[in-house]
Amino acid sequence: MTHPTFPPISRRTLLAAGLGTLAGGAAQAQATYPNRPIRLMVGYSAGGGIDAVARLLGPRLSTLLGQQVVVENRAGASGLIAGDLVAKAAPDGYTLFLGDSSALIAQHLQARMSFDPIKSFAPVAGVFKLPLLIVANNEFPARTPTEFLSAMKAAPGKYSYATSGVGQVQHLGFEMLKGRTQSFVVHVPYRGAAQIMPDVISGQVPLGVVSATAGMAQVKAGRVKAIAVMSPITLAGAENVPPLSSVLPGFDAAPRIYIAAPAGTPQAVVDQLSAALQSVMSAPDMAQIAAQQGAVPAFVPAAQIAADLRRESAMWAKIIREQKISAE
Repeated sequence: MTHPTFPPISRRTLLAAGLGTLAGGAAQAQATYPNRPIRLMVGYSAGGGIDAVARLLGPRLSTLLGQQVVVENRAGASGLIAGDLVAKAAPDGYTLFLGDSSALIAQHLQARMSFDPIKSFAPVAGVFKLPLLIVANNEFPARTPTEFLSAMKAAPGKYSYATSGVGQVQHLGFEMLKGRTQSFVVHVPYRGAAQIMPDVISGQVPLGVVSATAGMAQVKAGRVKAIAVMSPITLAGAENVPPLSSVLPGFDAAPRIYIAAPAGTPQAVVDQLSAALQSVMSAPDMAQIAAQQGAVPAFVPAAQIAADLRRESAMWAKIIREQKISAE
């Protein structure tokens, strides 16, 4: 994969953007930031979707910032191990967290967490969304969102849907759908996503909630059909798959990918990183390259992302409470 070359962000550029205005020692510190490599912590194994977008961002940020941005995988606990490490790191801008919706969900399902996914961080920017697909066995009696909702309502409890586990965003997204439509579909949790598609193809479970990349590969092969995208997004390569929001206005269950620094990181550093990410995310080829990973660019600056994360956290809390979901 080739990456476009960006010039380093100069002090003059930052000043023109309204950044780098701190006085005294803080201004001097920002003027020299970064002066060593930056660690971007990813809570999932190498090769997965979230790791892929981290490795898409890393080289481009390195070029812009003039220092290497090193992607480090600390897999486990749905990303919480990496989150804990960053939350406890020095608030100097040299250890960053590539977070996703999992941490925002976990705080409402776990009795105790070693960090607060909102208070323990200084959010830097939202970068991507990862749209989810509802896929169905080819024998399922619906092809459109309207037909799908009608089938669910006509036969409460007849159908089941598979996800990669209780409390995962795929699970909560479908539970949000059930709450919005007052329908009853049985949840079948799997230990990860690998077996979902084979079981939907075979008809062992009629419905599945999967990533765009996993789902569309099988749709294009004719092995399953795509019912709807679970967010108001047009997917590259899947432009004919309608969003659920076409029949349920405002419906959006796409996991958010964002970058955060430890709480207490100087605002000037946060703003510098946010400005760099905005430049990276606005590259002309970003949408096309991200689509190969099933991701959609969705840049949100530091000034807004904190409020967005609070709203998303409250949304998941409401679904968990109303649908009476508990961790297994």
